[in-house]
Amino acid sequence: MATLKQWVDGARPRTLPAAIAPVAVGTGAAYAMEDANPGNALLAAVVALALQVGVNYANDYSDGIRGTDDDRVGPVRLVGQKLAMPASVKMAAFICFGIAGLAGLALVTLANAPWMILVGLVSIIAAWKYTGGSNPYGYLGLGEVFVFIFFGLVAVLGTTYTQAGRIDAISVAGAIGVGAVSCAVLVMNNLRDIPGDRESGKRTLAVRMGDRATRIFYLVLLATSVAAVIAIGLMQPPAFLGLLALAAAVPAIRVVTGGALGRDLIPALASTGRYLLAYGVLVGFGLWLVPVLA
Repeated sequence: MATLKQWVDGARPRTLPAAIAPVAVGTGAAYAMEDANPGNALLAAVVALALQVGVNYANDYSDGIRGTDDDRVGPVRLVGQKLAMPASVKMAAFICFGIAGLAGLALVTLANAPWMILVGLVSIIAAWKYTGGSNPYGYLGLGEVFVFIFFGLVAVLGTTYTQAGRIDAISVAGAIGVGAVSCAVLVMNNLRDIPGDRESGKRTLAVRMGDRATRIFYLVLLATSVAAVIAIGLMQPPAFLGLLALAAAVPAIRVVTGGALGRDLIPALASTGRYLLAYGVLVGFGLWLVPVLA
C-alpha cells in the first residue's frame, strides 16, 4: 500500500506550475482591464490544480496498466511500481476531476457564463483520453496539442473571461506564451523518456521527431514564450518583467543543448517547471501593476 508521501509524489507536484501559471497570467490580464475578481481567480486556480493532479493520476493509471511505466526514470509511478492498486489510482484521478468539476460549476455560475460548462466537460474528457481509453491521443504524438489548448488557451482565456467577461489581445498573447512553456515541460519529459516510450510503443511527438529535432522544438517553444512577453510588453510595458523569468530557463537550455540523456535530463525538467512558474507570476504581476501605475 502506498504511503502518503508516495501518493503526493505520484501527483507529480513539480508539474503544478502548469496549473498556477495560466491563472496568474489570466488574472493579470483581467487586472490590466481593471475587471479582476480575486474570488473567481481562486476558483479558477482550484479548477486548474485539480485538473493537473487528476491528469497526473490518470496518466499513472493508464500507463501503468499498459506496462508503459514498467521501466522508467523520473517521478514515482504508483501503478507501474506496484505501490498502489490500479483501481485506487483511477479513483484518485476521478476524485480530482470531480473537484475540478464542482469548482468549475461554481465559477461559471458566478461569472454568469453557463456555456463554459461545456468547455469544462471537454477539458475533463480530454484529460482522461490523453492516455486513457482504447485509443489515447498521447500515444499518437498529440499530447503537446492537448497541453497547448487546455493548459494554455483554455486556462488563460477562461480565467480572464470569468473575471472580465471578455478577452483581449493581451490575454491571447499570454495564453500563447503559457501554452508554449507548458508544452516545453511535456517535450522535456518526453525527450527524457524516448528510449522507454519507443520500446513500449508509445509514439509521443518526441519519439516521432527523434532526439535532435525534439531539442530544437524545445528551444523554439521557449523562444515563442519570449516573443509573447515582448508582444504583451509592447502593449503594457510593466509586463516586460516576464523576461526576468528567463534566468530560470538558462540551466535547462544548457542541459538540452549539451546533449544530456535519460536521468541527466531530470534537472532540465525541473528548471523548465521553474521557468513556467516564474513566467506566469512575473507576467501576471506586471499586468497587475498596469492599473496601479496608471
